[in-house]
Amino acid sequence: MSLLSVSDLHVHFIARDRRDQVRIARALNGVTFPVERGEVLGLVGETGAGKSLTAHAIMGLLKPPAKVVQGSIRFEDQELTSLSDEAMNAIRGDRITLVVQSPKTSLDPLTRVGEQIARVNRVHRGARPEEARTKAIEMLSAVGIPDASRCAQSWPHELSGGMAQRVLIAMALVNDPQMVIADEPTTGLDVTVQAQILDLLREKVVERHLAAILITHDLGVVAHYCEHIAVMFAGTIVEIGPVSAVFGAPRHPYTRHLIGSSPDRIRLGQEIDRAGPPPDLYALPQGCPYSDRCPKAQGACAVVPPIADFGDGHSAHCFFPESA
Repeated sequence: MSLLSVSDLHVHFIARDRRDQVRIARALNGVTFPVERGEVLGLVGETGAGKSLTAHAIMGLLKPPAKVVQGSIRFEDQELTSLSDEAMNAIRGDRITLVVQSPKTSLDPLTRVGEQIARVNRVHRGARPEEARTKAIEMLSAVGIPDASRCAQSWPHELSGGMAQRVLIAMALVNDPQMVIADEPTTGLDVTVQAQILDLLREKVVERHLAAILITHDLGVVAHYCEHIAVMFAGTIVEIGPVSAVFGAPRHPYTRHLIGSSPDRIRLGQEIDRAGPPPDLYALPQGCPYSDRCPKAQGACAVVPPIADFGDGHSAHCFFPESA
């Protein structure tokens, strides 16, 4: 049994316009994927594809007008979509944690670093103040921060971007969670620090036998740090599979476009197909959402494509998948 299983997840933004007419944006459409213990799933796709929204749905952080209208999110065989906000509070930040992309704005500027980590331990695990402070220092040391005791007394504005991101990882791991979701965790950091942060995250996944979802635009990061990849477009996972299979033989035209649009391919003049604006979520086509941009689109694409299964967990939603 998978640690996390997302199945046929649909999220809509339901709002009213100036004429009081209901408008519905179909932001997630049948998102389905598993995540196993000890693995990192890379979730990729262009801006607006639904990557962060998927993470927020898993964490129970959707706010109106966003709403789960269909589907299942099962974690440790517990259905999350039916839980109250109070019940989810016992899970998020404890058994499932989120590392976001803006550490300096995510940390409380009026609270010292160590206290912020200790607070998570006290709230979720009932630790006594002294125990929580000790645990916070241990975690700062575990994520590679030198002189952890001194760092614990620091204010967030005194930290570099890389140090602040390490603090967020320490906060995410302090209660020994089962799953970590990292949403663009190295945005704005220089290349050397990016590698250090991602190495650290991967090390902790293996060391603690966690599961992780890594949301990123960087396919090189996915190739290096993830076992599986899920490619999203317009709220749909269009291709999913082992990293080696998807990178070695991408089957969906959009996946080929993403890989072909990497800087190295562009310099070599190897772009695969044309780009374009993201589709209007208020007026998605009834069939394949990629059909307007797809060089292989035909009349059959006017209906939802079936799942083409290539074996070993590699599949794509496409009528006309690319050959291996």
